[in-house]
Amino acid sequence: MKLVIHGKNIEITDAIREYVHQKIEKAVSHFQSITNEVDVHLSVARNPRISPRQAAEVTIYANGNVIRAEESSESLYASIDLVADKIARQLRKYKERRQDQKTQAQPTEVVVTESIVTDLIGDRTPELPNEVVRTKYFSMPPMTLAEALEQLQLVGHDFYMFHNSETGEINVIYERNHGGYGVIHPRNSNGHTNGKNGKSTHTNIVMPEKSHSNKV
Repeated sequence: MKLVIHGKNIEITDAIREYVHQKIEKAVSHFQSITNEVDVHLSVARNPRISPRQAAEVTIYANGNVIRAEESSESLYASIDLVADKIARQLRKYKERRQDQKTQAQPTEVVVTESIVTDLIGDRTPELPNEVVRTKYFSMPPMTLAEALEQLQLVGHDFYMFHNSETGEINVIYERNHGGYGVIHPRNSNGHTNGKNGKSTHTNIVMPEKSHSNKV
């Protein structure tokens, strides 16, 4: 398993590096068979108005999937403890979901309703950052809408960009403020999307019920 540590506004000392290895390796010790690479990003906010200031983010690449967790506190070591516990829970959920899919083999039901989106931000005030503070690159293998929803839940963001295997488009699935999920499609120069007649799609995805077990 490859573990990489990055730092922003902080020096990665030997003590910090050793602590990260100790905590993160313990967190993923039971999931090394599905874990390919672990990326740890530690940062300290320079702005004193930002609280908590010390953050730890862990991104795990597992069999083509991305699992992410982030925690912040006033202590870097506490943030590392918190994110290690959180990523272990995320990995456990991911592994259980994979096992359930193999044993139950129940298809995911996707119900799609059409509607025209006129307002994507609701009552929020649009803001642009003063500068680009971070750039990320990631692979974008083709996937279905249901697979994209699963990725959205794993990475812990409120949106996820993906390559739609059914249409060949780059789409964005996002969590709506009032519940459910929406999908943003690109609009062609003629005002239409591919087969959608210029309409964006709001999608309600009904996941199969997970059977209850007596696992501890």
